[in-house]
Amino acid sequence: MEKDKRRKTDKPRKTHTIKPGEELTRLNKYIANAGICSRREADNLITAGAIRVNGKVVTELGTKISRKDKVQYGDELIRPEKNVYVLLNKPKGYITTVDDPYHRNTVMTLIRDAAKERVYPVGRLDRNTTGLLLFTNDGELTKKLTHPSHRIEKIYHVTLDRNLLKNDMDKVAGGITLEDGVIMVDEIAYVEEKGKKEIGIRLHSGKNRIIRRVFESLGYKVIKLDRVIFAGLTKKDIPRGKWRHLKEKEIDRLRMLRKK
Repeated sequence: MEKDKRRKTDKPRKTHTIKPGEELTRLNKYIANAGICSRREADNLITAGAIRVNGKVVTELGTKISRKDKVQYGDELIRPEKNVYVLLNKPKGYITTVDDPYHRNTVMTLIRDAAKERVYPVGRLDRNTTGLLLFTNDGELTKKLTHPSHRIEKIYHVTLDRNLLKNDMDKVAGGITLEDGVIMVDEIAYVEEKGKKEIGIRLHSGKNRIIRRVFESLGYKVIKLDRVIFAGLTKKDIPRGKWRHLKEKEIDRLRMLRKK
């Protein structure tokens, strides 16, 4: 009997017979696009045997599927959603949470008419902080924008209760030691023509209440805190309390952000 001389390939296994012109998507991307988790986390679910396609457990990474395939995570049917990206200029007095048992004002009420898909805030701004807050159902992008290793840039306009001394500004620029470690900023400066109570500060840290804690450690009180830039996005043409959908070029730019 003649030996089979066909070469083996490492192409991903398909879950059904592929028809000409049929659009295929990698299984991990399909899961991430449904807002379940990031692609990396989806890979973990697949290898753990937690994902079924057309009733069969699939554990092979790189598996491709079509929209006709039925994908399940446990007993939950995963339905692909259109990715939505909403940018809000958050006003003061709203908390960054999806649900609040105390029935306080949440940022979700401000964007309730923005999309039929369920979206989630990327990171958080505390109740008294204003400015840019992004919402999306893109789990992979959310992971990228919130993970410390990606060092996403944020710029804040800070108003203090008194003039910031030059000596204290130099201390912030050189790194401030707090209970959770040394906090480094990328740039700090007085806001032009606003006096020395108003400060512009650029940093990558996403630690909780980081700017307020930095200035409190030096004896200052933050009166106003406004995030004016987030990951290259600005508040241009977004009045306080209003939102807009991201443009395609903005979405593409966010997706191109790479780990530094």
